[in-house]
Amino acid sequence: MSSSTTTDNTRPPFDAVVQSITDYVFNYEVTSPQAWRRARVALLDSLGCAIESIPVCAPFLGPVAKGTVVPNGFPLPGTHYVLDPLKAVFDFGSLIRYLDHSDAFPGAEWGHPSDNIGAILPVADWLSREGNESITMRNVFEAIIKAYEIQGLFQIKNAFNKVGIDHVVLVKIASTAVLSKLVGLSREQTNDAVSQAFADGQPLRVYRQSPNTSPRKGWAAGDACMRALHLVLMTKSGQPGYPTVLTAPRWGFYDACFGGNEFVLPRPFGTAVVENYFIKLVAAEGHGISGVEAALTLSKQLHGRLDAVRSIRIRTQAAAMTIIDKTGPLHNAADRDHCMRYMVAVTLLKGDWPRVEDYADESTWARDPRVDALRAKMTMEEDPQMTRDYHDQRARKGATAIGVTMEDGTVIDEVLVERPIGHPARAETIDHTKDKFVELTSHVFENPAGLWEDLMSEGAADIKVKDWVDGLVSRQKANL
Repeated sequence: MSSSTTTDNTRPPFDAVVQSITDYVFNYEVTSPQAWRRARVALLDSLGCAIESIPVCAPFLGPVAKGTVVPNGFPLPGTHYVLDPLKAVFDFGSLIRYLDHSDAFPGAEWGHPSDNIGAILPVADWLSREGNESITMRNVFEAIIKAYEIQGLFQIKNAFNKVGIDHVVLVKIASTAVLSKLVGLSREQTNDAVSQAFADGQPLRVYRQSPNTSPRKGWAAGDACMRALHLVLMTKSGQPGYPTVLTAPRWGFYDACFGGNEFVLPRPFGTAVVENYFIKLVAAEGHGISGVEAALTLSKQLHGRLDAVRSIRIRTQAAAMTIIDKTGPLHNAADRDHCMRYMVAVTLLKGDWPRVEDYADESTWARDPRVDALRAKMTMEEDPQMTRDYHDQRARKGATAIGVTMEDGTVIDEVLVERPIGHPARAETIDHTKDKFVELTSHVFENPAGLWEDLMSEGAADIKVKDWVDGLVSRQKANL
């Protein structure tokens, strides 16, 4: 883009990208049965992940003014808090993402489209309680489908990480777009709101990368949800947007934040992202799950022989090299779950999948000298073909291969995993996701399997949102 400015104060139409987002939100009719089904799964999986995160997130959950119960507020699942919309979307969005156990979608940018559910469900519930009788779970499912698509389509070709911006910028944009329709903004106001999201200050990726990896990567999604809702409400109050928010020379997003490059959207918006997102059935950073699965296979061959390992070679895609290739000390749980070597070492030693608690400071693995001894024997390298297959939307692979050489020179056959557990191409994924949901929520909800089946039924789409959320509250066990 040009670095020159203009004195012409005539307002042009909104940038084409902004208009395309708004057109999709208002015009696109979802007809894919798979999209509707996977939206239900996404909501339930996100709810399970949120319940799982409550103990570790407890210090920042709840109303800012302690004891406040908000009329028509959102009952935060698994707690007794009833929150105003802004705090509700922050808390619920943070809970979904905090333990890095929800879904993922790959591309030039990597992200977690379920982050948007942190904004969608609380806002739909609030509107339903405020008297909007037309807000049903169908509206929630549609908003999920469209938020997934907006975020995911941007991720495929646009590397925000290359300019240092965190991927939650896309949560803010996608959530702003779908919330605009939910709260009743017009098409023109939705353009305004989406432009506000692009003009907003964008978070740096620094908190996800060595040596600064920190727990903020867990609540950054909640923050993006809160910003999205705030910008929508500001727009509803009458605040205008910025027609050339992307293309304005010098001051627009492209010049100021994206190196002068324009966004590339590889196809029209549809439903492909929600139909093909990756579900995390293992508590690990998404690009490391194929490595964990390979290590689990190797653990059977190496049982009782890990002291005799000379070296461990890990081949993987470029995204894993960027995010989880890490040596040296690991300073917190967020640091550990963003370290491929830690995941692999713990899996080899356990002979089982890593769990959320295995990354905690108080975990025995965090203090076990054998973990660092194994990490020191590992090397990581990019396999260019794995990177190409990762970016190929037809192949949709997330491969990692692990090879082991023993002290006596014996080479253990390399184990390659191309489409790891939780991949949409694996037939057992949805059944395992239900098992995950039941496991994560059984201490909070009565009959979580029944809750799953109820929402997966066709009639669930017609339930008023407040009634479905009240149903969650009614299923909560009395001893919470």
